Amino acid sequence: MEESEFGAFEHRGWERAAQPYHTYFGNLTIQSHGPLLDALDVRRGVRFLDVASGPGYLAAAAAQRGADAVGVDFAESMVDQARRIYPALTFRIGSAEDLPFPDECVDAVGINFGMLHFSNPEKALLEAFRVLRPGGKVGFTNWATPDKAAGFAIVLNAIEAHGRMDVQLPPGPPFFRFSDWDECKRVLVEAGFLDPRVQEIGLTLHARAPGALFDMVRRGGVRISAILNAQTPEALDLIEKTIGEGAARYESAGGVRIPMPCVLASAAKP
Repeated sequence: MEESEFGAFEHRGWERAAQPYHTYFGNLTIQSHGPLLDALDVRRGVRFLDVASGPGYLAAAAAQRGADAVGVDFAESMVDQARRIYPALTFRIGSAEDLPFPDECVDAVGINFGMLHFSNPEKALLEAFRVLRPGGKVGFTNWATPDKAAGFAIVLNAIEAHGRMDVQLPPGPPFFRFSDWDECKRVLVEAGFLDPRVQEIGLTLHARAPGALFDMVRRGGVRISAILNAQTPEALDLIEKTIGEGAARYESAGGVRIPMPCVLASAAKP
């Protein structure tokens, strides 16, 4: 499947960010696993597909429940890392928009924080629909809007105050598109799914020091990282200082605790 300009941009970024993502985001994104797997009724004997599996966290959580779990990711470095961390599980290289699996082969599909990175999320949902057996379920997560996900508010406000957001990036879907509950339901129904359900899940970023938030978004992601790397050195210094000050407002004796809730959407195939 030919990659779009945005897809190629994300692909290059994730090939570089596999280890930083594991370092900075691992303890945050895994907090959504329980609610996501519950929404998909993942239990012993369920055939589960983790799409955009990254380091393999969700597939491993499903396997711990007794599911027959497989992960797929378009970044070879992510797949290699997942295989190192979870050698007993199967991970494959492949696109969410062109899954390397036959029709109606799984009972549940989970996409944990992947939808915002796809150039064509609608196609990813159609592919999920194709590989699901009748009655199977799909579920995906996306970050809540910055007014709730405080870490994003801190970062984006700092960039707007001292830098510029209008940097040259390949055009892609809005970062917070699936923070909108109605949009989540709409795309699921449009893909053919029934009974879409949406809920908010409370997650918390745990860090030892306020400066970790800047390192996290600059090294552990793709789109915001590209925006930060496009700033002048002077602006970047001010942005880093402002992000540290913002994160420090959430500091206590146990470290930094920043609210980072997500939206969880799920639905069933007829």
